[in-house]
Amino acid sequence: MKKIAILFSGAGSNLAYILEHLHQKKVEVVLTISNNPNAKGIKYAKKYNIPCVIIDSKAFALREDFDNALVEEIQKHSIDLSVLAGFMRILTPVFTDNIKSINLHPSLLPKFKGLKAIERTYKSDDEFGGVSVHWVNSELDAGEIIVQKQISKVGLSFDEYLEQIKTIEKIALCEAIEKSLLI
Repeated sequence: MKKIAILFSGAGSNLAYILEHLHQKKVEVVLTISNNPNAKGIKYAKKYNIPCVIIDSKAFALREDFDNALVEEIQKHSIDLSVLAGFMRILTPVFTDNIKSINLHPSLLPKFKGLKAIERTYKSDDEFGGVSVHWVNSELDAGEIIVQKQISKVGLSFDEYLEQIKTIEKIALCEAIEKSLLI
Protein backbone atom coordinates (compact mmCIF):
# COMPACT_ATOMS: atom_id res chain seq x y z
CA MET A 1 0.00 0.00 0.00
CA LYS A 2 1.31 3.45 -0.92
CA LYS A 3 2.31 5.67 1.98
CA ILE A 4 1.26 9.30 2.17
CA ALA A 5 1.85 12.26 4.43
CA ILE A 6 -0.76 14.97 4.86
CA LEU A 7 0.25 18.54 5.68
CA PHE A 8 -2.38 20.91 7.05
CA SER A 9 -2.68 24.19 8.93
CA GLY A 10 -6.22 24.48 10.20
CA ALA A 11 -9.49 22.63 10.74
CA GLY A 12 -8.34 19.44 9.04
CA SER A 13 -11.64 18.70 7.27
CA ASN A 14 -9.79 17.46 4.19
CA LEU A 15 -7.54 15.32 6.38
CA ALA A 16 -10.62 13.82 8.04
CA TYR A 17 -12.18 13.04 4.66
CA ILE A 18 -9.01 11.34 3.38
CA LEU A 19 -8.74 9.30 6.56
CA GLU A 20 -12.36 8.22 6.29
CA HIS A 21 -12.35 7.43 2.57
CA LEU A 22 -8.82 6.32 1.61
CA HIS A 23 -6.80 5.42 4.71
CA GLN A 24 -6.23 1.66 5.02
CA LYS A 25 -8.38 1.18 1.90
CA LYS A 26 -6.27 2.61 -0.91
CA VAL A 27 -3.38 4.34 0.88
CA GLU A 28 -1.76 4.35 4.27
CA VAL A 29 -1.53 7.75 5.92
CA VAL A 30 1.66 7.28 7.93
CA LEU A 31 2.35 10.89 8.89
CA THR A 32 0.59 14.19 9.35
CA ILE A 33 2.36 17.50 9.79
CA SER A 34 0.96 20.82 10.90
CA ASN A 35 2.78 24.13 10.96
CA ASN A 36 0.20 25.38 13.45
CA PRO A 37 0.39 23.97 17.00
CA ASN A 38 -3.24 25.01 17.53
CA ALA A 39 -4.64 23.44 14.35
CA LYS A 40 -7.98 21.81 15.03
CA GLY A 41 -7.14 19.03 12.56
CA ILE A 42 -4.65 17.50 14.99
CA LYS A 43 -7.58 15.70 16.62
CA TYR A 44 -8.19 13.65 13.45
CA ALA A 45 -4.64 12.33 13.39
CA LYS A 46 -5.00 11.37 17.07
CA LYS A 47 -8.34 9.67 16.43
CA TYR A 48 -6.70 7.42 13.82
CA ASN A 49 -3.47 6.97 15.83
CA ILE A 50 -1.38 8.57 13.10
CA PRO A 51 1.71 10.52 14.11
CA CYS A 52 1.16 14.27 13.94
CA VAL A 53 4.37 16.24 13.96
CA ILE A 54 4.09 19.94 14.77
CA ILE A 55 6.71 22.01 13.00
CA ASP A 56 5.78 25.56 13.99
CA SER A 57 6.61 27.78 11.05
CA LYS A 58 6.83 30.78 13.39
CA ALA A 59 9.87 29.21 15.07
CA PHE A 60 11.98 29.64 11.93
CA ALA A 61 13.54 32.90 10.75
CA LEU A 62 13.93 31.65 7.17
CA ARG A 63 11.43 29.81 4.97
CA GLU A 64 14.23 27.55 3.78
CA ASP A 65 14.98 26.43 7.35
CA PHE A 66 11.33 25.55 7.91
CA ASP A 67 11.19 23.70 4.60
CA ASN A 68 14.34 21.79 5.49
CA ALA A 69 12.71 20.64 8.73
CA LEU A 70 9.69 19.45 6.70
CA VAL A 71 11.88 17.58 4.23
CA GLU A 72 13.84 15.88 7.00
CA GLU A 73 10.67 14.71 8.73
CA ILE A 74 9.00 13.44 5.56
CA GLN A 75 12.12 11.59 4.43
CA LYS A 76 12.19 9.62 7.70
CA HIS A 77 8.98 7.84 6.69
CA SER A 78 9.52 6.53 3.12
CA ILE A 79 6.58 8.55 1.85
CA ASP A 80 5.31 7.96 -1.70
CA LEU A 81 3.34 11.23 -1.82
CA SER A 82 2.86 14.30 0.35
CA VAL A 83 -0.54 15.96 0.22
CA LEU A 84 -0.91 19.65 1.01
CA ALA A 85 -4.49 19.82 2.29
CA GLY A 86 -5.07 23.33 3.56
CA PHE A 87 -1.38 23.80 4.28
CA MET A 88 -1.02 27.57 4.36
CA ARG A 89 2.65 27.96 3.53
CA ILE A 90 4.48 29.03 0.39
CA LEU A 91 7.18 26.43 -0.06
CA THR A 92 10.69 27.03 -1.37
CA PRO A 93 12.76 24.83 -3.69
CA VAL A 94 14.26 23.24 -0.54
CA PHE A 95 10.90 21.45 -0.31
CA THR A 96 9.66 21.45 -3.90
CA ASP A 97 12.87 19.97 -5.33
CA ASN A 98 12.97 17.14 -2.79
CA ILE A 99 9.41 16.06 -1.99
CA LYS A 100 6.84 14.62 -4.43
CA SER A 101 3.69 16.46 -3.48
CA ILE A 102 0.29 17.65 -4.59
CA ASN A 103 -1.67 20.69 -3.45
CA LEU A 104 -5.35 21.49 -3.21
CA HIS A 105 -6.26 25.02 -4.35
CA PRO A 106 -9.78 26.48 -4.20
CA SER A 107 -9.98 28.01 -7.68
CA LEU A 108 -9.88 26.90 -11.28
CA LEU A 109 -6.19 27.43 -11.83
CA PRO A 110 -4.48 29.25 -13.42
CA LYS A 111 -7.02 31.83 -12.22
CA PHE A 112 -6.81 33.24 -8.70
CA LYS A 113 -3.52 31.81 -7.46
CA GLY A 114 -2.49 32.47 -3.87
CA LEU A 115 -4.54 33.63 -0.92
CA LYS A 116 -8.26 34.44 -0.74
CA ALA A 117 -8.94 32.47 -3.93
CA ILE A 118 -12.49 31.58 -2.90
CA GLU A 119 -13.41 35.19 -2.21
CA ARG A 120 -11.71 36.47 -5.37
CA THR A 121 -13.40 33.82 -7.51
CA TYR A 122 -16.81 34.57 -6.02
CA LYS A 123 -16.43 38.32 -6.62
CA SER A 124 -15.25 37.82 -10.20
CA ASP A 125 -17.48 37.99 -13.27
CA ASP A 126 -16.75 34.34 -14.01
CA GLU A 127 -19.85 32.14 -14.17
CA PHE A 128 -17.96 29.18 -12.73
CA GLY A 129 -15.66 28.60 -9.81
CA GLY A 130 -14.14 25.44 -8.52
CA VAL A 131 -11.09 23.66 -7.19
CA SER A 132 -7.83 22.36 -8.59
CA VAL A 133 -5.37 19.77 -7.35
CA HIS A 134 -1.93 20.17 -8.90
CA TRP A 135 1.62 18.94 -8.62
CA VAL A 136 3.70 21.21 -6.41
CA ASN A 137 6.64 22.95 -8.00
CA SER A 138 8.70 26.00 -7.14
CA GLU A 139 6.18 28.43 -8.63
CA LEU A 140 3.11 29.22 -6.51
CA ASP A 141 0.02 27.28 -7.65
CA ALA A 142 1.57 26.65 -11.06
CA GLY A 143 2.26 22.91 -11.19
CA GLU A 144 0.60 20.57 -13.66
CA ILE A 145 -3.08 20.13 -12.88
CA ILE A 146 -4.16 16.62 -11.87
CA VAL A 147 -7.89 17.18 -11.19
CA GLN A 148 -10.26 20.13 -11.50
CA LYS A 149 -13.90 20.32 -10.52
CA GLN A 150 -16.13 23.27 -11.28
CA ILE A 151 -19.45 24.58 -10.05
CA SER A 152 -21.72 27.34 -11.25
CA LYS A 153 -21.83 30.41 -9.03
CA VAL A 154 -25.10 31.61 -10.56
CA GLY A 155 -27.70 32.37 -7.90
CA LEU A 156 -25.49 31.33 -4.99
CA SER A 157 -24.80 33.44 -1.92
CA PHE A 158 -21.18 33.48 -0.84
CA ASP A 159 -21.93 31.01 1.98
CA GLU A 160 -23.67 28.64 -0.43
CA TYR A 161 -20.75 28.90 -2.84
CA LEU A 162 -18.25 28.29 -0.03
CA GLU A 163 -20.16 25.21 1.13
CA GLN A 164 -20.13 23.74 -2.37
CA ILE A 165 -16.39 24.42 -2.71
CA LYS A 166 -15.74 22.69 0.62
CA THR A 167 -17.72 19.67 -0.61
CA ILE A 168 -16.06 19.27 -4.00
CA GLU A 169 -12.53 19.92 -2.75
CA LYS A 170 -12.56 16.77 -0.64
CA ILE A 171 -13.71 14.65 -3.58
CA ALA A 172 -11.18 16.25 -5.93
CA LEU A 173 -8.35 15.73 -3.47
CA CYS A 174 -9.11 12.01 -3.04
CA GLU A 175 -9.38 11.56 -6.82
CA ALA A 176 -6.05 13.32 -7.29
CA ILE A 177 -4.34 11.16 -4.66
CA GLU A 178 -5.54 8.02 -6.43
CA LYS A 179 -4.63 9.37 -9.87
CA SER A 180 -1.18 10.58 -8.85
CA LEU A 181 -0.35 7.24 -7.25
CA LEU A 182 -2.06 5.29 -10.07
CA ILE A 183 -4.29 3.31 -7.70
